[in-house]
This record gives sequence, structure tokens and C-alpha cells, in this order.
Amino acid sequence: PCPLCLPQYGLVFDAGSTHTSLYIYRWPADKENGTGIVSQVAVCNVSGPGISSYADNPAGAGASLKPCLERAMQIVPAEQQRETPTYLGATAGMRLLREQNSTKAEQVFAEVAKAIGEYPVDFRGAQILTGNEEGSLGWITVNYLLETLVKFSFAEEWEHPQNTEVLGALDLGGASTQITFQPGVTIEDKNTSVLFRLYGTNYSLYTHSYLCYGQTQALKRLLAALHQGSPSTPQISHPCYPKGYQENITTADLYSTPCVQAPSRAGPAQVLRVTGTGNPAECRTAIQKLFNFSCGANRTCGFNGVYQPPVRGQFFAFAGFYYTFHFLNLTSQQSLKDVNSTVETFCKKNWTELVETFPQQKQYLHTYCSVATYILTLLLDGYKFNELTWSNIRFSRQAANTDIGWTLGFMLNFTNMIPTEALEQVKGHQPSLWAGAVSFVVLAIVAGLLAAFL
Repeated sequence: PCPLCLPQYGLVFDAGSTHTSLYIYRWPADKENGTGIVSQVAVCNVSGPGISSYADNPAGAGASLKPCLERAMQIVPAEQQRETPTYLGATAGMRLLREQNSTKAEQVFAEVAKAIGEYPVDFRGAQILTGNEEGSLGWITVNYLLETLVKFSFAEEWEHPQNTEVLGALDLGGASTQITFQPGVTIEDKNTSVLFRLYGTNYSLYTHSYLCYGQTQALKRLLAALHQGSPSTPQISHPCYPKGYQENITTADLYSTPCVQAPSRAGPAQVLRVTGTGNPAECRTAIQKLFNFSCGANRTCGFNGVYQPPVRGQFFAFAGFYYTFHFLNLTSQQSLKDVNSTVETFCKKNWTELVETFPQQKQYLHTYCSVATYILTLLLDGYKFNELTWSNIRFSRQAANTDIGWTLGFMLNFTNMIPTEALEQVKGHQPSLWAGAVSFVVLAIVAGLLAAFL
């Protein structure tokens, strides 16, 4: 086959705070005017924690990526590997590490780049995405996959779909959470505004990323708040953990992140005994204290005083939002009333009962009540969804057989597969053919006139 007809591949590492995944994408070589309809061929989950956990062993971060790179080399044909664009984007885990110790963050990146550089790919660098980039690239992914930006029509032409509303994107990671949507009003705070021109259409989006409000960091902050409620004892009663559940945690581990303020007069390192009490009402109250819901005078806000226009339109909620709700069987557009009662019922179950019902899920089983309660608090009190707008949220991991997240939007953006200008229809003939055809028509007319004359 001709080398220009082969499908093309792209690789993107999503280096999150708790784990890393490698996404392998493919698109047809004859991208229609620069837009390939990209499909996800495979995803490989890197074993072990996120790369930011390798701050004291940077070489380990590089080594952890190799099994997934090997897998990619088996999927991408050998003769195309050198042309395969490869990226690594790190999110809030590395944002926090850079805040804590920028030298260590650089060392991790150097080792990661070194590891990827050992493979025959077109490596285009590792970078830390800003929260706004993470949010808006997730928005591009959702809308690209659901064909609200561009559509292949019956006439076999790419066109801007008429009367389709773009969708908002809700992303929940381990260390940060993002909200992005087209508000339909002028955005008052330019720090929360992003402008895109995609396929000849302008989009003015509201986007904001809340660092330390991802689920892992939020649960740590909750535990620290409970500890500081009774700092003199090594016992912590946890209302969001199931009754009968117990675990030990060290104060060093609890206060190891910039998201958690260590108590001013920190005592010696000690082991804390955490005991679940399974009390949904107390759990809600404790989680609400992690937020400041009051807005300054005359402005609409999300929380912590951050400006946010009222939510508008349909939303896709993915990543952490999806995984917890999927576990609780809440991903089929249930009413808010049903969601609340399901979460309440689950939160009242004791540990023995839960382990018997879900023996395979033991690792995260004790956290589902807190995360579900956290999600409800974030969406309702934080982002200000209500009983009416709740039905506009769809909890989903994929669209068009492709995982939803920032990685696809990132690759589309960086390989210029989303043209900014309107798609011109290309005339499918070479100039010489046109010239020949015109001459032929002229000659035919002349010959016809001559014949008639004779």
C-alpha cells in the first residue's frame, strides 16, 4: 500500500495524580481538510501510582511507563513508529509537586522524557497542563466525539451541525476538579474564560479548575479536619466510613500534601486509629465544611468566592464522577431524589455487610460513601445544579467507544486536526484535467456548429 494511505497513530500519556494511562489513537491518512475522525485503539494503564509519587525516586517514574510503551510498539506498525506523535501531559499531582519542590518535579520529568526517548517515536515533550487547559481540552473531547462541533453529512461533506447545543464537561480527578461550559452570558472574570475558534465557529467558554478538590485530596482534607476536631487523641471517628471499619494512618502521611494544612503546633509523628461510624447526616455536614459557599456581594459564584455563571445546557460528567456513580448503579439518569436515597442507604450499611456484598471491591469499598456524598455536595452546593438541572447531567466514561478526558482534545489540538477556519469544499480535479475538459467542450461546440452549418 502507498505510504500516504496508511492510517496514522498518536500516543498520549495522561499522568494523573493517582495513576498514569497511555491512550493510543488512530485516524485515516486522508484527513478531510485537516480533520481526521480519530478513534481510540487501546488504552494501557501503567501499574503503580502517579508519576508525582516518584519524587524521591525519579528513575522509577520513567521505568513505570515502559510496559505500556512496549504494548504501544506492538500495536503501531514498525514502519510508522518514527512518525507517531507522542506526548505526556501531567495534571494536578505534578502541579502540587511543582508547588512543593520544583527541582523534584523537573527530575521526574527528565526521567520520564529519557524513558520515552528510548523508543522509536516522535516524542514531542512532557508538560504540566494548567487547570484551564485540562478543563477546556476535556470539553473539546466530549463535543468532538458527540459531533456537536462538526459532522459528516449525508452529502458526504463536513459541516457545522445545525441546531445542536454544545455540551458542558465535568471532570473529577484525584487532586483537582474541572467545570467547563458555554454560559450564554458574558463571562465577567477573564481568568475563567477561554475562547476557541473551531471549524469556523467561535466558542466562548467558562472554565475553572479547583486544585485540592479532586477526590483523593478532598478525602485527605476531610480526614485532617476530623483529626483537628479532636487533636489530643490518636482516635478519629469518621462518619463517612462504614460502621465497623477501622484503619491506621500516620500523621506524616496525612499531612504530606500541600492541600492539607498541618496544625501549627504539630506534635511528634503518631499513628492515628480511624474508626467508621456510618452516619450519613454527620458525613454531609463534615464534607460541607471543606467548602466556602458564600459568594461576595452581587456576584454569582461556584464556591470559595470563584466567579461562575449559572450552569446551562447538557453536561457530561466523567472520570471520578462516573466511577463512583457506576459502582452505585446511578449512571442511568436517575432523579436526584433516587440518587439521594441510594447514597443514604449505602452510607448506612455496616462494614461486614459491605464486604459480604462486594468481596471483589474491598480496596476502595470504605470510600464510596464519602466520595458519593462529596460528589453531591460539589455538584449541588458547589456548582449550583438543582433538582431541575440535575437531569441535564449524564454520567459517562465513554462516548463513541472512546474514553472521555483531556487526552483526545489535547492531541486534536496539537496535531492541528481541528481547523480554526470554516471547511472549504475541495474541488476534486487537477487543473490540467479542468483545462482539458474545457477545451474538449469548446471543440465539441465548434464541431457541432460546423456540422449544423454544413
